[in-house]
Amino acid sequence: MNIMKPNASEQIPTGTEWVYEVKYDGFRCVLHWEKETIRLISRNDTDLTANFPEIIMACLAKQSSIEDSLPLRVDGELVVLNNEYQANFSWIQKRGRLKNKEPIENAAATRPASFMAFDLLEYEGESLVNEEFAERKKKLAVIFDKGQFESLLRYVPFTNDADELWAKVFDYKSEGIVAKRLNSVYGDKKKHNDWFKIKNWRKINGFLTFYNTKNDYFTVCVFDHDEVLSIGKCKHGLDDEESYTLKDLFRSNGAKEGDGFRLPPAICAEINTLDLFKSELREPEFNQILPSMEATDCTLNKLKLDITLPPNIVELTNTDKIFWPQADMTKGDLLVYIREISPYMLPFLKDRRLTVIRCPDGVHKEYFFQKHLPDYAPSFIKSVFIEDEEFFICDSLNSLLWFANHGAVEFHIPFQSADNDTPTEIAFDLDPPDREAFPLAIKAANILKQLLDNLELVSFVKTSGGKGLQIHIPIPNESMTYDQTGVFTQAIAWTIEKEHPDLFTTERLKKNRGDRLYIDYLQHGKDKTLIAPYSPRKRDDATVSAPLFWEEVKEGLTPDSYTIANVVERVKRDGCPFDRYFEVGKTQVMDKILGLVVR
Repeated sequence: MNIMKPNASEQIPTGTEWVYEVKYDGFRCVLHWEKETIRLISRNDTDLTANFPEIIMACLAKQSSIEDSLPLRVDGELVVLNNEYQANFSWIQKRGRLKNKEPIENAAATRPASFMAFDLLEYEGESLVNEEFAERKKKLAVIFDKGQFESLLRYVPFTNDADELWAKVFDYKSEGIVAKRLNSVYGDKKKHNDWFKIKNWRKINGFLTFYNTKNDYFTVCVFDHDEVLSIGKCKHGLDDEESYTLKDLFRSNGAKEGDGFRLPPAICAEINTLDLFKSELREPEFNQILPSMEATDCTLNKLKLDITLPPNIVELTNTDKIFWPQADMTKGDLLVYIREISPYMLPFLKDRRLTVIRCPDGVHKEYFFQKHLPDYAPSFIKSVFIEDEEFFICDSLNSLLWFANHGAVEFHIPFQSADNDTPTEIAFDLDPPDREAFPLAIKAANILKQLLDNLELVSFVKTSGGKGLQIHIPIPNESMTYDQTGVFTQAIAWTIEKEHPDLFTTERLKKNRGDRLYIDYLQHGKDKTLIAPYSPRKRDDATVSAPLFWEEVKEGLTPDSYTIANVVERVKRDGCPFDRYFEVGKTQVMDKILGLVVR
């Protein structure tokens, strides 16, 4: 049967009969799950089973727990997730194009897809298409509760609160939401008023240079310094009168060229788009013509910022100011990075007392530390009082961008939440004497990992953004005191120093270390701080404290490998190495470590 498709809408329908789900950007797909066969069939009746073996294996791994519910038909979306709310459309496209077994299996292992299940069409072999959506959803939830599926098979919940969901969709740059009527039945009819998709448009400005009379498309451009750069073609969105006027303007005033007419940069427009991929707008639509805008205001730098979907509540200023002269990066580059990395960085700042290093005029000029809430801070910046001092907390996109817009380059956080005196993580700072000695940090990190593995502790590693590496061990809330973690970190550091006294040291005085790497275990303590994951650094090359996969910590890794120019693309390409950090913190096995420190 054909699938039910949501109709496009600019407005979110409201009322008690409506519920709302995240709209993921991937391949619409129906999972046909029978006892003997499991198939993935696309909306165009293409069999995708062979392209996504990891989904089939995930089903088989849990089939025994839901076998009494088979056969099933589950409607959903095949996606490669960047995070909980955002899918990576370019990666699912690449997966769909793969034909040979070996690259498919490699992709499934390194960047697996997920099946986001949002509707149930068949249960125990009986069709549910004539049942109300609310009942279908209940049965689907029961199946997922019984199956206890891993992350490759995910249930898409709904909510009654459209505003709350839209806030998440905005912050995480999701594709949009789908509004569904609770009493709707499933059908493939084109005209219905039961499902609506509301897209999370990015609004960008460009000028129009060419009208193609054969296909009615207009070429959209921006200025890259003095050069005209094409960023895509747009056709839809204008009403009939606006469309006629625009076409007539090109025909009457443009120079005939091939299949159309060309005008110099002058006519500006606001364009709705889902993203910018390989310098091309995705699904562009006209929002409005901007007769009062100058073409010179449509620049590549402004496009880069607008495409990140910055919140209107924070006014972004002086975006062309040079912040990293050596790297030729501006304040605008910092703001773009912070907006894009926010879904991955903010969870580590949440409920943490924050210290920032502010560089209002760039990293090469005057800077200062700040940890107290300034009088001029807006009301959306949260604060906490500790011993009569007011400290600020950065737990929202608005807050993060506000700090960055005020020149905050570095974000440092303590090891405990603002309302607790016990750590939720343990950390080691591996500090070689200089960048040329970075191989010492690689060696020390791998030795440390082996010790932690022997204690059955899951650890995470990141660059410091300076010249070293930092090891993080998430632990359950209130599972250890700082006195206990201090005993542990000292014992581990001394063990490594004793085994390799010529390479590593715990000597605090820099002049006495020589060419040895300093194992800074004392940096982990109450109210002490460490650079946050994904925070930029106040260094000439615009480096970032970048989370790594352990298999990357080997020869060839350099301390300057990761900067604000490449870390976002890296996370989208490879996934976030700290993705399971908080999950691990809740389930970390503590028996062996507690056996060492509790007497």
